[in-house]
Amino acid sequence: MDATPLHEEELKLLEVRLNQLKLEYEKYFLGNRPTEPSQARAEIQKVVLRWSNTRITNTALRFKFNSLNGRYQAFKRRWDTTLRQIEAGTYQRHVFKADLHDRERAATPPDPTDRSEDSPVDLFDAYRDALLATGRDPKGLSRQQLERAVQRQEAAIKKKYGCDRVDFKVVVSDGRVKLKAAAG
Repeated sequence: MDATPLHEEELKLLEVRLNQLKLEYEKYFLGNRPTEPSQARAEIQKVVLRWSNTRITNTALRFKFNSLNGRYQAFKRRWDTTLRQIEAGTYQRHVFKADLHDRERAATPPDPTDRSEDSPVDLFDAYRDALLATGRDPKGLSRQQLERAVQRQEAAIKKKYGCDRVDFKVVVSDGRVKLKAAAG
């Protein structure tokens, strides 16, 4: 029995498993998988080591193995670098997600039920924090300007809808900070 078909099948299996492992690591780095796929990585490592220590006489198979081994080594370097970055807290996707969550928290005004009667003060702080969180400069903003704008909008909304109360909240939409009014 010729050993070549077996080698070819094993290389095809190695290629499929390597692609599968790459997808598992991508899921892990995106946070869609709770644990690192270290067992699958160890299994592939065993196969690669076994074939690295074997003399492959078929040139086509040797070329295919060497290209798969090269891909695996490149993936390994990238995965190890990313794992170190995650451990150090410098992984860009995680840093981006953390910044995004911080921005969302900063852009959320205090709970309306917890607000005191001086609502524009809370609104001003929320608006300023949202500007900072989105990378905008709040220098040109003053408490009086915001209070005047809120009063104008409040009067117009009360007149238009005939309501007694208007609640405002700060929202961030498409990277822009806005005041959203709701007739009460």
